[in-house]
Amino acid sequence: MKRRAFIKHLRLNGCILVREGANHSLYMNVKNRKKSTVGRHPELSDLMCKIICKQLEISKI
Repeated sequence: MKRRAFIKHLRLNGCILVREGANHSLYMNVKNRKKSTVGRHPELSDLMCKIICKQLEISKI
């Protein structure tokens, strides 16, 4: 999945960008304060997206 599309999915589900790291971006679900990192690769694997969604407790793509 393209990173840009996944970031859009995160924002639509109430997640915000907390900070930018050297290799990852940290996102937080404002409803439950759960955090997860998203790699800066142009293409993210479907398994990685599923794991991030589970960590943030949002709907899967």
